[in-house]
Amino acid sequence: MPDLNSPPIAPSIASRPDLDWSQVRETILMLNLSMTQIEMALHDSSSSVGELTDSFTSISGALDAIQQVAGYLPDVPEIQSAKTEIALLGSEVSNKVGQAIVAFQFYDRLSQRLSQVCRNLDDLGVLVNDPVRLYNPYAWVALQQKIRSKYVTEDDKHMFDTLMETRDVQKALAEFMKRKREQQPDGDIELF
Repeated sequence: MPDLNSPPIAPSIASRPDLDWSQVRETILMLNLSMTQIEMALHDSSSSVGELTDSFTSISGALDAIQQVAGYLPDVPEIQSAKTEIALLGSEVSNKVGQAIVAFQFYDRLSQRLSQVCRNLDDLGVLVNDPVRLYNPYAWVALQQKIRSKYVTEDDKHMFDTLMETRDVQKALAEFMKRKREQQPDGDIELF
């Protein structure tokens, strides 16, 4: 009869293998570690980006106020050059704020992609941890279809399709980059 007061036996791990050790559990552990690192990075950077967003919103508001006050100044020769300088500097700052907003949009897209990677890794871990589904090709196809269905852009879907077809990460990335260059020959930026 087992001793009910003894602590439960922990599952075997790579550093202390026993007959219960499983490379599947180790794989899932490594996937979970990767997901945790991504989530931590997203969390840490999210607060910084939030602060930057607030700062740029404040800068934009202050800039609007400065330009509005400058517009109230009388049109007299003594201050005309100052009004012109305020307008030019305001335009320059406004352009820089616009560039920062575009950078925030790229960060937002990066965050979305990394969050999707975490969800995909989690789904993969669930499949790999299920002995019935692990060896079922239909379960793998279902997972792949689920992952593909969550892609938002056609470029991401095409990259996924290329990877599934060629099984070559470098080819899929090269094709992805080639399509991006062809779509934006003048250096235009696709906003999402």
